[in-house]
Amino acid sequence: MRVFRGRAGSISTDRDVSRQLLSVAADGDPAVRVWVPHRQVAFGRRDARLDGYDRARAAADECGFPPIERDVGGRAVAYDGATTLAFARAEPVTDGRTGTTERYERATAALEQALQNLGLEPSHGEPDDSFCPGTHSLSVNTRADGRERKVVGIAQRVRSDAALVAGIVLVANRGDLAAVLGAVYDALDVALEPASVGSIAAAGGPSDPEPVRAAIEDALVGDATAVSIESL
Repeated sequence: MRVFRGRAGSISTDRDVSRQLLSVAADGDPAVRVWVPHRQVAFGRRDARLDGYDRARAAADECGFPPIERDVGGRAVAYDGATTLAFARAEPVTDGRTGTTERYERATAALEQALQNLGLEPSHGEPDDSFCPGTHSLSVNTRADGRERKVVGIAQRVRSDAALVAGIVLVANRGDLAAVLGAVYDALDVALEPASVGSIAAAGGPSDPEPVRAAIEDALVGDATAVSIESL
């Protein structure tokens, strides 16, 4: 297992590092990366086909979140550049038509275990009208009002030789994230309930992303031996 740590100097070079995980996996080694990406709104390919896409990009920019289009599917997600985490696990495949469900299940179980190790009680699924809606999401109970809010979204990209399961974890700063997502989804004319946006901190977990990052990395690596460490 190869573990990549740190963040590259720009959004584009940082994305190049994540693409390396697929190349490593295609050569036969699984790879993991958990990090804090640069501040941005990452749009999915479905978003780019909507009439409001240009307006949504402008809305993200106006909120101080540079817009980009990501390789993995799903709808728009926002990273605050300071606390929001991204994670990715790549593994070799021999048949890209099989194993999708199993990879999702392994990643979801790893994220669930990481959150439990941080003292939280995650639940499978998400509230209605959540950001980047998907089957493989995790929510947590916000202590202030007892409401379930989404904190983890997971997507997958599959090639003939490797597969990448990746996602987002909202650690803190849910107010700013909900605000930019509200503006973006409104421009896209896609349903979003800003109150469905959660954070680990609001659920009583740490607001510092480092212990969360470490817990997720440990869970994704599991019992595998780290063959080499790539520091950025």
